[in-house]
Amino acid sequence: MERKGIIAAGNMLVDHVHQIVQWPERGWLAEITHSERSTGGAPLNVLLTLAKMHVGLPLQAVGLIGEDSDGDYILAMLDQYHVNRQRVQRTTFAPTSMSQVMTDPSGQRTFFHSPGANRLLDLPAFDRLDGSLKIFHLGYLLLLDSLDMPDEEFGTRSARLLAQMRDQGYETSLDLVSRKGDPRYQPLVLPALRHLDYLVINELEAGEFSGLEIRDGHGALNMVHIADAAAQLLAAGVRQRVVIHCPEGAWGEAPGEKGQWVPSWKLTQDEIIGSVGAGDAFCAGFLYGCHESLSLTESIYLAHACARASLLAANAIDGAKTLAELQAFIQENGQAAFS
Repeated sequence: MERKGIIAAGNMLVDHVHQIVQWPERGWLAEITHSERSTGGAPLNVLLTLAKMHVGLPLQAVGLIGEDSDGDYILAMLDQYHVNRQRVQRTTFAPTSMSQVMTDPSGQRTFFHSPGANRLLDLPAFDRLDGSLKIFHLGYLLLLDSLDMPDEEFGTRSARLLAQMRDQGYETSLDLVSRKGDPRYQPLVLPALRHLDYLVINELEAGEFSGLEIRDGHGALNMVHIADAAAQLLAAGVRQRVVIHCPEGAWGEAPGEKGQWVPSWKLTQDEIIGSVGAGDAFCAGFLYGCHESLSLTESIYLAHACARASLLAANAIDGAKTLAELQAFIQENGQAAFS
């Protein structure tokens, strides 16, 4: 039987997104001009983006939320978009995770995060998943305390989980969280890489893992270092595709093949409303491309189109377009990209 569909697991939370006039100096006030609530975290952002793309694939969420209003909101959103939530469990031992997200006029966002129930998500939550689905996506490492714990055999419990998923026939995918200067990048990420088919990260995370300066002192990309970081990740065991994305474009590479730079479509600062879900939107588009056996370049262009749509909305979900709309945009705009 041909496997079909995507499972996304890990951090489930509610983003309380605020538009602010400016980022204040310490001790000073900044005015909030608009606030709204939206779902956040890797599994919800990826799955709801795919649902809004109308891809026609089975979609399943796996996670842990609290018995509270934010948890109710997450379940209601999954129901609204017809995502299977049977493996979303609830606990009274911790509240639903949440982030207060401050978005400045440039679209740059800053997060104040409460891990909540995500800290308790552990291996038993993944027993006997639906074996008919094709891809298992996990995110974010470094924010899943129980799965980030050491494991004598596999290095970390997340590495054990990914190994189990591969043994069960899933193609595996992983996303990280951007945390500058976190000494845990190498010890927590490295054990997982040899159990991965796909790794999709941004340039900040690639720099933290590799120790390389991805941008120079003027903010310009160092393409040699991006390529070197991708090569490090492949050498560490990623089996099919590594993608490092940033506002200017994405570097994609597969084992035994030459890496390639795929530029993105430029948006002006005035056009960007919020970047809170752009990385997960990119990941959703890329995973769909992998699921459908699109080429690496085609998968990245679709990912860019998803990310671009996300940047035009304040939260992680509202900007998502249908697959037909995304394909039409790519066809109409060709490779008129970032410059």
